[in-house]
Amino acid sequence: MLARLILVLCTLAGGVAVAQTPPLIRSITTGSESPVRVQSATVQTVISGGMAETTVKLVFYNPNARQLEGDLQFPLGEGQQVIGFALDVGGELRPAVPIEKERGRQILEAEERRRIDPALLEQTQGNNFKLRIYPIPGRGTRTVELKYAAILARQQKTWSYRMPLKHFSIPVALDVRVMGSEDAPVAIGVPDRFARAEDGWQLDVAKAKGEILVRVPAAQDKPKTYLEEFNGQQYFLAEVPVPAERKPRTLPKVVGVLWDSSNSGSHRALKAELRVLASYLEAAGSVEVRLVRLRDKAEPVKAFKLAKGQAGTLLEELESTIYDGASALADWQPQPDVDEYLMFSDGLRNYGMGTFPLLAKGRRLFTLSSSAGADTARLAAWANANGGRHIAIDPVDAQHASQELLTEGVRVIGATGMQTGDVVVDESQVHAGLLRVAGKVRGREPLVVSLENQGRKYDVTIDAVDEKNASHPLAAWWWANRRIAQLEGNYELNRAAIRRLGLEFALPTRETSLLVLEQLEDYVRHDVTPPGKYRAAFEKMKAENRTQVANQRVKHLDNVVREFQAKVAWWEKPFPKNRPPAPALKKEAVADMRMVEAPMMEAMPAPAPPPAMAARTAPAAPMAVDELDMQADKRINGGASVRLKAWQPDAPYTARMRKAAAGDMYRIYLDERPSHAGSSAFLLDVAGLMLERGQRDLGLRVLSNLAEMELENRHVLRVLAYRLMEAGAPRLAVPLLERVQDMAEEEPQSFRDLGLALAASGQEQRAIEQLYQVVMRPWDGRFADVELIALSELNSIVARARSGGRTLDTRGMDSRLLRNLPVDLRVVLTWDADNSDMDLHVIDPDGERAYYGHQLTYQGGRMSRDFTGGYGPEEFMLRNAKPGIYRVEVNYFGSAQQIVTGATTLQLHFTTGFGTQKTDDKMVTLRLKEQGSSILVGEFEVKPK
Repeated sequence: MLARLILVLCTLAGGVAVAQTPPLIRSITTGSESPVRVQSATVQTVISGGMAETTVKLVFYNPNARQLEGDLQFPLGEGQQVIGFALDVGGELRPAVPIEKERGRQILEAEERRRIDPALLEQTQGNNFKLRIYPIPGRGTRTVELKYAAILARQQKTWSYRMPLKHFSIPVALDVRVMGSEDAPVAIGVPDRFARAEDGWQLDVAKAKGEILVRVPAAQDKPKTYLEEFNGQQYFLAEVPVPAERKPRTLPKVVGVLWDSSNSGSHRALKAELRVLASYLEAAGSVEVRLVRLRDKAEPVKAFKLAKGQAGTLLEELESTIYDGASALADWQPQPDVDEYLMFSDGLRNYGMGTFPLLAKGRRLFTLSSSAGADTARLAAWANANGGRHIAIDPVDAQHASQELLTEGVRVIGATGMQTGDVVVDESQVHAGLLRVAGKVRGREPLVVSLENQGRKYDVTIDAVDEKNASHPLAAWWWANRRIAQLEGNYELNRAAIRRLGLEFALPTRETSLLVLEQLEDYVRHDVTPPGKYRAAFEKMKAENRTQVANQRVKHLDNVVREFQAKVAWWEKPFPKNRPPAPALKKEAVADMRMVEAPMMEAMPAPAPPPAMAARTAPAAPMAVDELDMQADKRINGGASVRLKAWQPDAPYTARMRKAAAGDMYRIYLDERPSHAGSSAFLLDVAGLMLERGQRDLGLRVLSNLAEMELENRHVLRVLAYRLMEAGAPRLAVPLLERVQDMAEEEPQSFRDLGLALAASGQEQRAIEQLYQVVMRPWDGRFADVELIALSELNSIVARARSGGRTLDTRGMDSRLLRNLPVDLRVVLTWDADNSDMDLHVIDPDGERAYYGHQLTYQGGRMSRDFTGGYGPEEFMLRNAKPGIYRVEVNYFGSAQQIVTGATTLQLHFTTGFGTQKTDDKMVTLRLKEQGSSILVGEFEVKPK
């Protein structure tokens, strides 16, 4: 079994651009095993025109006998982005290629199941990145090369770039080159000095340790324009000096404070943020503040009327904030009499629906962040759309942010001339005397940028085609980086544009990733264009593979139609309702049945053996395609109901909460929370108990913390969505399941789960479209029968809509698959752990057990095929149920994966009258910890006629 390796790239915040700390290894080892270590490290940096490109090459050595899987997670600072990586394959570094993000994850997991060596670098949320590598061989090495670009911060007339190498336990080979500077750069932290080199300066340190700060003279009086040609298009980048002088601005008398109080908010530099707010309130004098705390939903507005010097009242209120819940950062409504809003947040929106509010004309929004990995692009876009700007707070020196918030300097008010649709403007360094402008070169007309400074307006002309313009290797990247940042503000509307830019420039974004595969055949199988040197061989092999892929897709639909017709034949067939005969069981069958039944919690009647299939033949009874229910005179029962067996977690904190008064439960949760940090099981248990006791809002808040646990973990998000569905909040589940689908488009559950949530929230047309995707797409063979289960749900939604007078559009669906099959009893089992085997068992009144080894019972109970390597679903259906008790059990057969909640989370949907107007659904969630464990979940009681 693989050990999981965690590789962490730390961030040091500061007032200058920061070269991120190279990855340090923290490996999970057992017994006498030694941790993986960095065997060697080299860092190369090229600085040119206020930007830097850094390449970090690391060799990891695994001293243990077994191979390890690597998971490297790291945040980058504002203005920094990964621009490439390479992994050693067959003794040489193979560069990564760009790929759509969801396809990259699909390919990685498919290759890992084949025990092959893929590597995938993804952007998670905000400016956070994750690199997954498999394997690091036992007593062997693996080499990784990371490349990233950074925009340097300017302080007066100096560019500064800090390279924190002190986190390495070994010396680092350091090579720094500075291009185009007439005066010598200075390196602080090493005795060595920069020496003259071709086109600039160079510093070589064979064994560098500790923190090194590089300062580069940036004296510049006139605009300087750089050019770069990329993919046949020429790009320009202009650095325009502007007056750095700023003057105090007039502050409003009514200000709104949006305080991110979500769970992740506790990781911000809160003291620094409060210092910035205190400075603002001191400068404002007498002011009314409208405070809104943002978490899983916006809290009611609290008003504070503060005289000059009375800011302490508000600051004390904020210091008492309990940071809890998810981040629904767009879930607030502007008040018309508030002149200006200050939003303190990391920008990591992970909850809720809708777009960010737009303020009325003349109102302004300033966003402020103090944490590494904050989604500064989103925060800046929100502020820019509302007349303000984003301000980064240095946790060490908050005064700089205060000055920027309280003063006004140069502002861009427009641009004319060159086609401005492709022009991006960056005002983030205006306070330091620099404005950056970039775009695609279109024609020979110059670009005119209009500026305003303290009421005075003037123009700056940028000639992008001047022959004197120098070249720059990062001009095109900078344009793409800033353009993506603009689009991120309305990510949901701009996903396709972000995806196109990520693929064109080979950048990891929220829509694209970087991928390395081992063999040429792997690139062909997944239709991923490899690096250039393999291109010709790839095209030849791909042509040979194309015909085979097309044939597989045609066969898929035919198979689904054939299997659905078999299900219709089962549904139409009358089954006997007398007690089944009891022929002798074979010895092997008895042993197998005992193995399954042994862990059951309650004594059950001995199950009857499966009768011979030949004895079950009977003529089919015709049925109308759109019939919703069996005619009353043909029914053999008087209806059914569901009884769920109460499942209770047994952790000590749950006993404490059960004994407490309902009003004290949240305080007990806060008291217990530090002892269970990072435990999703704790959140699930507490939220369930609070919901049971009527503490709905607080229970949903506690539950929403699951969205904060890991930036992009589809297993956690699925569990959260399932619990929201169980709690009767499908509208909150929908956006979560949309994110899951983005992350795991290769899994049919991503479409089925979203379809069911859409149906529950009243969006029936979208629901059936999602379910039809489950039917039509070819899936991995481990997802058995999922098409038929989704078809049952699709047809039920269509039939119920029709009975309610609503017509859904099914014209794009194969008519052979459109038939509703209503049944008396239906139960569906799903679970949260991939590569796990849960088994659904249903025991009827005669003691006959339906399960994976006995899929058709004497009276016609039908069990779907066994799911042994996915998340389910497994389905039991019975069209015409004889009266009596039907027991429903779940058996945890086995798992090949570490699961996210410390136990496998199961969801069961019990339905009576499925596919009819009298449908009654009940849902239950529970957890099983140990393989071989089994539990009685609930019962159907079918009444006599």
